[in-house]
Order: sequence, then structure tokens, then C-alpha cells
Amino acid sequence: MTAAPKGAPTLSGLDLLSFMIDRAKAAGADAADAVTFDSASLALSQRLGKPERLERAESGDLGLRVFVGHRQAIVSTTDRTRSALEELVERAVAMARTVPEDPYVGIADPSQLAREWDDLDICDPVEPAAEELIEQARRGEEAALAVPGVNNSEGAEAGWSRTTVALAASNGFSGGYSLSRRSLSVSVLAGSGTGMERDYDFSSKVYGADLDDAEALGRSAGERAVRRLNPRKVRTARVPVVFDPRVSRGLLGHLTGAITGPAIARGTSFLKDRLGQQVFAAGITIVDDPHVRRGMRSKPFDGEGVATTRRNLVDGGRLTTWLLDLRSARQLGLETTGHAARGTSSPPTPAPTNIYMQPGSRSPEALIADIGQGLYVTELMGMGVNGVTGDYSRGAAGFWIENGEIAHPVSELTIAGNLKEMFLNAEPADDLVLRYGMDAPTVRIEGMTVAGQ
Repeated sequence: MTAAPKGAPTLSGLDLLSFMIDRAKAAGADAADAVTFDSASLALSQRLGKPERLERAESGDLGLRVFVGHRQAIVSTTDRTRSALEELVERAVAMARTVPEDPYVGIADPSQLAREWDDLDICDPVEPAAEELIEQARRGEEAALAVPGVNNSEGAEAGWSRTTVALAASNGFSGGYSLSRRSLSVSVLAGSGTGMERDYDFSSKVYGADLDDAEALGRSAGERAVRRLNPRKVRTARVPVVFDPRVSRGLLGHLTGAITGPAIARGTSFLKDRLGQQVFAAGITIVDDPHVRRGMRSKPFDGEGVATTRRNLVDGGRLTTWLLDLRSARQLGLETTGHAARGTSSPPTPAPTNIYMQPGSRSPEALIADIGQGLYVTELMGMGVNGVTGDYSRGAAGFWIENGEIAHPVSELTIAGNLKEMFLNAEPADDLVLRYGMDAPTVRIEGMTVAGQ
């Protein structure tokens, strides 16, 4: 990667990408695509009312992918001067001539391309002043520290970013869009000595006006920390486990990791032979929707210029599709699902967009009401998940359930099961809120092992 010398003339936007593709074709490439990411960000952190960090950053990255037959090479740079770009093209084509062949690489057929798309409203035109972020962080932290029982802070952070993406390819695709993010988080401590507990709350949105109220978020962080004080240990048992929405969404991450095309092509997924079969309980539907207005992961086209569309990944409990980019689709003899994601220095790979589990019919309270002994999980630790077998074992903390009610905090636990059985025994509550881009309501799973003392 190289950087542009000061004062050198540069190219920008789709004109830049067209120049790169034309030069690549002239240098001997059979096909090419190019992408740029131009970003700006502002981040503020403070602790106990004192600023610790205030940073503004700007960056511009370009990636070029060229194909010579069934060989591909990828190069990236931050230098957009004409001379540097011409040298980069020559280097990329030379590399492509020497790498091993891959029969599955290549750009999209013109029939697969996105030709028009709706405005998804994923970029807030307002860039906040640093003073606004400072004020948000101050209000959030002060509200958390005002909660009785909270006696220290790990800090508050507020941030903003905007990224403009442009993509073009020799198959005729050319398009771009901008996206923005606003965020606020507060983390505090309650208790003292070895009995201290921490917790947090945060909000992240496309538009700053949609962020959670700073005082409300701070109070939530403080109250969460206080509720965790004086945790108890429990004996090992096989009981129902109820996942709070902050952690239940992780189940969707395990699902999407298991249904990506590369994992299926390699045979390294516990769901590799389950397409079209029942993998969740009959009432469960899981949606991937790239067109949610102001959605955290919305996008009008994928990283290969392919049209995106809303899909039920799981419909009535049945697995309906894999997540595919062009390469993995060709490996499996299928069509891409428009899930390619990419950066500037690596090839595209499949990834979900806005994914969520549709809500069930019972409230969280009703989901808990008939549990004699069980666990309500609010935090998970460690990465003890085997993507090949589905075996699941993670550290956990939360609250013990007794006679249908939350009884007391618990910690130093491990919960274990297998994702195949966990999915089939899952029941969602009716409290779905779209917050993160990967969302689930409260979820109850029967028959998990809780290992305690």
C-alpha cells in the first residue's frame, strides 16, 4: 500500500474506477473490477467527566481486482495519482499472470447486476460537532454515576462516521452509496473490592436523531451494573436457558456462519447437509433484508454489483438457502444470493445484511412463567463454538429463575449444548427490536446444561 505525495493531482469517484478498469483491460486483463472506500470519523471518550480521547480521521482506500483467464490478483492503495495508479495496474496484471488458476473466479454476468435501486436513507447528512459528542458522553456518564450503588466508571464514548462506497466493473456495473453511523456507550462499575460488577449500555444508529436518549442510556447502564451485585453460584443442572436480546442475537451469528457458501463448499459446517430441512422449530422464521430503511447493514447492491433482495433464510423452521457470493455459488453449482461483502485488499466473501428472527407470540414474562429452575443469560464469554460439529460451550452470567420469576444474579457459569438441538428447541418471545443489524427477541431454549459448582 502506498500513499500519495502532497500536491500530486489525483482522480476520484466513478471516474477513477473507470480509469482503473480501462487501464487494466489495456494492460492485458480479461476483466476487472475496482472499489473505493472514502471515510471520515470523529470519536470522543471520557472517564469521570474528563476527556481522554478526541480523534478525527479521514481515509481513502482503493482496491483493484483483475482477471487473466481463471487467474485473479488484487492490489490496493491510498495513492490516487495517475502515475501511481498506472503502476498499480501493471503490477496487478503481472501478478494475475503468475498465480494458480481458480476455475470459480470471475465477475458477474450482466444479467445478474443491479440496474436500479431505491434510496435506503442510510446516510445522515448532518455531521455533528465535537461539542455535541462531548455533551452526549457527559450526560450519559453522569446519569449512570447518579444511580445508587454505582461508584466508578469505565468511561463513556460517542462517535460518528461516514463512508462513501463506489464500485465499478468491466461488465458495465457502476454505482455507489454513502452510509453513516452514530454511537453512544456507557460502562460503569458498582460495588467494591472483589464484589465489584460492571455493565454497560450502548446505542448505534444511522441517524444521530435516532440515538437513544443519553440520560436514559446512562441510567440503564448503571441499573444493569447494580442488578448484578452479590451474584451466587448454582449447582450443575440441565434446565431451560433464556437468552436476553443482547445475547440471543449471537445465535443468528452462529447460523449465518454455518450457511455461508465457503463453509458449505469445504464441508466444514454442522448444517452442510440440511438445506431444505427443518433446522429450527416450526414457528420460527429468520429474515435477511438488505433494504430496511435506515438499517444498520442495508445496502442497495452487494460487493460484486449484484442485486440484493429480501429473503427468509429460515422459513417456518426450514432452512431455505445458503449465503452465496459468485465464487461460492459456482463451486456449489448454484446462483449467487447477492451476499458478497468486500474490502479493498481481499476477494469478496458472503455475509448477511440486516438479519433478524421474527418475534413469537408470548411475552418474555410468559416465556419464563412456567420455569421452575432455569437461567436467564445477559452476558456470554469465550468462543467455545465448534462450527463443524455444532458443539456449544460458553461462559455465562445472568440471573437464576425460580418458580417462574427472576430470583437473583449468578456468575461463574458455563452453558453447554449443541447448536443443532438448541435451534430445534428455541422459542422466541414477542419483544423483537431492530437495533444492531443482527437482532433476535428474548429466546428460550430447553434442556441446556448449566455447569456451576
